[in-house]
Amino acid sequence: MAVSVKEVVTNRDLKNFIEFPFNLYCGNPYWVPPLIGDEMNTLRRDRNPAFEYCQARYWLAYKAGKPAGRIAAISNQRHFEKWGQKYMRFGWIDFIDDAEVSASLLGEVERWAAEAGMEAVHGPLGFTNMDHSGMLVEGFDELATMATTYNHPYYPRHLENLGYIKHTDWVEYELAISPEPNETIARIASLSLRRYKLHLVETSDKNELLPHARDLFKLYNEEYRNLYSAVPLSEAQIEHAIRQYIGLISPRFVPVVLDDTGRMVAFGIVMPSLSRALQKARGRLFPFGFLYLLHALNRNDRADLYLVAVKGAYQGKGINAILMDHIHRLFIQMGIDRIETNPELEWNVDVQGQWKYYEKRQHKRRRAFIKHLARE
Repeated sequence: MAVSVKEVVTNRDLKNFIEFPFNLYCGNPYWVPPLIGDEMNTLRRDRNPAFEYCQARYWLAYKAGKPAGRIAAISNQRHFEKWGQKYMRFGWIDFIDDAEVSASLLGEVERWAAEAGMEAVHGPLGFTNMDHSGMLVEGFDELATMATTYNHPYYPRHLENLGYIKHTDWVEYELAISPEPNETIARIASLSLRRYKLHLVETSDKNELLPHARDLFKLYNEEYRNLYSAVPLSEAQIEHAIRQYIGLISPRFVPVVLDDTGRMVAFGIVMPSLSRALQKARGRLFPFGFLYLLHALNRNDRADLYLVAVKGAYQGKGINAILMDHIHRLFIQMGIDRIETNPELEWNVDVQGQWKYYEKRQHKRRRAFIKHLARE
């Protein structure tokens, strides 16, 4: 039966686009649904500041009159300018196990890319690195996190059959948290604080954290600039991120390290795992979703690492130990004994070296694919 592909035009279309995976993964114990409101804020042109320099198009595929897949294509001008690569991004890709469907969806992206004079199509990627990146290629029987996506095992095979190849991989680890602080980490942390005249800021109130929020995202821009496909957040995006995320995150999960002049040299963002709570919420905060999230923030045995950044001049000087020691002690208090690192580039040995003091297992791997387009 023929596949038809419809471009998303109206807000009703967009709602169908966002809700498609809720049906595809209904009953799947590993898929973690996003909050529908957050997806709307990201994908709507009138809500996401990334559209200042991005263009995007979305498509839904239908077979036998039923939704069968979806895909987004993103043209990111800042990527072209920074990396000198005329690559079209694809993301928000989901489809039933049907070769016609996946070929039709990626075909739409490739056609738009060719019309725009692009050299290649790569992804899954979002507008920025703060959106979900990569397609799961290992770890299909592991619970996803709020920071990652889940996909069926057949997805990578479909892409490979369509000529897509590996461009880069991210790996993820699960860490075991011992019931006592790590003596080595604690000693390094104490030495670094004294030697470099640093101060660990532990806030318990959002009003105490907000004065540091802008510097936090500026440090993120600076230290994440060389990672795969990274583009800097604009001032408008920083303001948007502060409004969207700082209100959600409990300040006690955001340790900040300042030097003796009050300048930020490092930060970490961690959270008790919201995976199970999001599964119960089914994409909605109301009427009960926010209660599941609040419960998860206060009673949990798992946690997720989201962002850690250390200013370049202080890297390799034990600053990470300051953050790790603080986080470890906090998690002991909460009864958390497992941490998800979330994705880190497979070649980033400096980041992976942080986990040498923990019992760990590398349990997931996700991939960015690329397909170079034929020149006419």
